[in-house]
Amino acid sequence: MLNSLFRKKPVEQALENDPEQAGSHSLHKVLTTRDLTFFGIAAIIGAGSFSSMGEACFKGGPGVVFLFIICAVACGFTAMCYAEFASRVPASGSAYTYAYVSFGELFAWIIGWALLMEYSIGNIYVAFSWSGYFTNLLEGVGVRMPEWLTCNYRTAAAMYEQNISSEGMLAWMTAPKVGSLRIIFDLPAVVANVLITALVYVGVKESRNASNLMVMLKLAVIVLVIVVGAFYVDIDNWTPFMPNGFSGVMGGVAAVFFAFIGFDAVSTLAEESNDPQRDLPKGMIYSLIICTIVYIALALVLTGMVTYAQLGVSDPLAEVFKIREVKWMLYIVSLVAVVAMTSVLLVFQMGQPRIWMSMSRDGLMPPRFASIHPKFKTPGFATIVTGLVVGIPLFFTDEKFVLDFTSIGTLFAFVLVCGGVLMLPPKEKTAGKFNLPYVNSKFIFPLMVVVAAALLFTFNPGFVSNTFIINSETAAANVPMIIFFIVCMVLAVFSFLKNFSLIPVLGVVSCCYLLTGMALSNWIWFTVWLVIGVVIYFLYGFRKSKLAVNTN
Repeated sequence: MLNSLFRKKPVEQALENDPEQAGSHSLHKVLTTRDLTFFGIAAIIGAGSFSSMGEACFKGGPGVVFLFIICAVACGFTAMCYAEFASRVPASGSAYTYAYVSFGELFAWIIGWALLMEYSIGNIYVAFSWSGYFTNLLEGVGVRMPEWLTCNYRTAAAMYEQNISSEGMLAWMTAPKVGSLRIIFDLPAVVANVLITALVYVGVKESRNASNLMVMLKLAVIVLVIVVGAFYVDIDNWTPFMPNGFSGVMGGVAAVFFAFIGFDAVSTLAEESNDPQRDLPKGMIYSLIICTIVYIALALVLTGMVTYAQLGVSDPLAEVFKIREVKWMLYIVSLVAVVAMTSVLLVFQMGQPRIWMSMSRDGLMPPRFASIHPKFKTPGFATIVTGLVVGIPLFFTDEKFVLDFTSIGTLFAFVLVCGGVLMLPPKEKTAGKFNLPYVNSKFIFPLMVVVAAALLFTFNPGFVSNTFIINSETAAANVPMIIFFIVCMVLAVFSFLKNFSLIPVLGVVSCCYLLTGMALSNWIWFTVWLVIGVVIYFLYGFRKSKLAVNTN
């Protein structure tokens, strides 16, 4: 039983399509390095820069740039690990496939289940943000939709219960009823999801062309925002630089990390890449570098144009120009925000069906999820299901819950990807393909842990004592940090004994550190989600797995 849970897929098998998927049922190979880089930028620069960045700046002040750097470093290590996997296993499935060949089937299922949060559930937040900018754009040209068609039900109910005068309250008061049920839903978000699902269903070439156009447009306007905004920067707004201390900066970890989610979506497009072993790693790394530079510049401009306390809004880029009364930029930002988040919806909506397709090919999901449309050459059924997974919750959930939920699931997947690289056997370097640089961590990482511990004890002894004192008031906040310290010590021991590669070790550590910033409620919901996934695995995947069939 235990051995069956951790049965691994051979790399050679991961590279082979099932017989049913061959020939006329294979995916179109049309994507180049440029296309993959643009897809990465399309997924990364969107709701993070146009929406969740406001919450991060509100909590951390100008000092939030440090958190962007920390997240970029963590994502950088992770991107290199993704790139290593992509060069060895250039197949669809992203982290799911990588976990299958390194950790085994149970972990692969858990990763696939966690990625459902990143791609599908994450798109719920993007759809809500898209709707906010879209309705602002309509109002700018004199078109105003009823509040009950632009607000989600959960937010409206909460505003009414708390007696807060807002759009949500107005939506609740003016909504039509069917019996005692009020009809309140975000119509623009629902329509956007339907249209994007249809585009992804039609084909990757059409999606690629639309994505590339949207990326070029939004990058041009973000550069314009940074240049124009720089003329309105008041350096006094950067004082204090960390108004709520470093804990305030870390309080925005879910929002900031959400801004980086997306570069790994590139790895789901392996089967549609011309040369995945060469192009996938470049696409991920190039898109991450470009977006990090953009984010840091954007955060400095936003916190320089207005005080951080004015940025706790869902549309920060539009808000700063509204406050500074630069109306022409306000309209441009609203327009491009719609375009930017449309591209995010597009890429995420492409990623999830391909993960389900890979899981279905392995027998962990019903065969229908692996079916390829004979005309459009896309995973048609899985694409429609993805549209439903995004579309239905739009009627009963809200943005904040989805934001926190998505970030913790993605970080969890990143930890397993970096850890998975440590499980791979050494390989010969191949010219023209990505090769993860090997730096022996035998002495370096244990030394880093010792030095870090010494610095903490010397310069912040209060942090150490408070962390390891567990009581009813601090237990929830302390346990994640204690687990982080234990992970560091275990990795230090194994680095010394096993000569681990330094880059994936640092990837595991940096992502685990970001996980310590997640609230207890996030962990509870994430645990519930994982339990549901494990139950589904044992009810179906464990028995239907093709590895199990081959063994029998």
